Parts: sequence; C-alpha cells; structure tokens
Amino acid sequence: MKLSNKGRYAVRALFDIAYFNDNQPTQVKDISLRQSIPSRFLEQIFQELKRAGLVTAKRGPKGGYTLAQSPQSIRLGDVVRAVEGPIELGHASGEKTTKTPGNGKPTRDSLRVMDDLFKDLSGHVEACFDAVSVMDICERAQTLGVRKPGTGQKYAYVI
Repeated sequence: MKLSNKGRYAVRALFDIAYFNDNQPTQVKDISLRQSIPSRFLEQIFQELKRAGLVTAKRGPKGGYTLAQSPQSIRLGDVVRAVEGPIELGHASGEKTTKTPGNGKPTRDSLRVMDDLFKDLSGHVEACFDAVSVMDICERAQTLGVRKPGTGQKYAYVI
C-alpha cells in the first residue's frame, strides 16, 4: 500500500485547519500557500471530505472550511478512507488458479492462505491509521516547534 498525494494532502489540510486556525473557517488559498498544495486539487479533496462529514463549508468573505468534528475524534483512517477508499494491501485471488501444483501458478489453497494473510495485515495497517488523530498531529507539531501565525517564523508542515 502506498498513500497517494491525495491522501497526504487531505491529512495536511485538516492539520492546517486544526493547528494554524484553531478550527476557525480557513480559506483554500491560505491552506494552499501554507501547505504547498495546488488549490484546485485541494478544492476537490475538500468536496470528498465534506461528503464524508469531516469538514463543513461556510460561504462569504469570512468563510472557508472548518472541521466538522473535534480534532481528537478525526482519525487519519477516516481521512484516508474518505479520499482513497478502503485501506487494504490487496488480494492474491485475482490471479488465475489451477489445482495442479508445479506449473508455475498458485493453487487455490495457496491463494486462500495469502488472501487471509493480506486481510489480517490490512486490518493491522488500518488500525495504525485509526490510532492517530488530527489532534495527535497538532501535538507533534508543537513538540517539533512548528510556529503558528504571528510568531515570527515561517510556516512548516510535519507530514
């Protein structure tokens, strides 16, 4: 499994809202500048995050996106599933099978064992993503000395 830019950008965007704006409405252009994410791509990501119930949108000059839940309750797994789909390592069962060993193709039993193994491993990977919240990322940013606006230091991101 490899997390795409879309998944990484989604996590960075939610971190940005929670950390830099204390969950106040944040405009896409500001997130785009701080996180170096193309604003058009960010808009698409926010639409998916909105459909998943992770952000809300407010129109107008003081509008923007806010977290729909507390930073403690939004898990990285929620974010990744919203923009990437299920967190899984893949399955071996897409391969052609035969019951005759020795011809270079896996047997049905072999594929069943591998599918079961990858299903278990996928569950462990998903649990790792679900163990980290947006608040955990904010706390990591503080530990690493990432400054908030008005502190005299350039912006930096941690992901």
